[in-house]
Amino acid sequence: MITTKQRAFLRGLGNALEPVMQIGKEGLTENSVEAINSLLEARELIKITILNNCELTPKEMMVQICSANKAEPVQVIGRRVIVYRKSSKKDFKHIELN
Repeated sequence: MITTKQRAFLRGLGNALEPVMQIGKEGLTENSVEAINSLLEARELIKITILNNCELTPKEMMVQICSANKAEPVQVIGRRVIVYRKSSKKDFKHIELN
């Protein structure tokens, strides 16, 4: 669980990110869960776009993404979702959370 201060720091970092994935009408499939998992391992902080044709709201989709990937929700702005999970890689420059 991350603190409010850590979440604010991650929101600042997330503003500069470009979306790395889109979720559409099929919602959260097994393939998209695996793709998000590998993206989180590689980057720790990712931005995902939820398309208009998705049946769930962006907040509902963020809850599903975070529970499926054991990630922390950071922010939802419009149809963009930012999630964080610390990478398990050893030789990796991790995001420093104070």
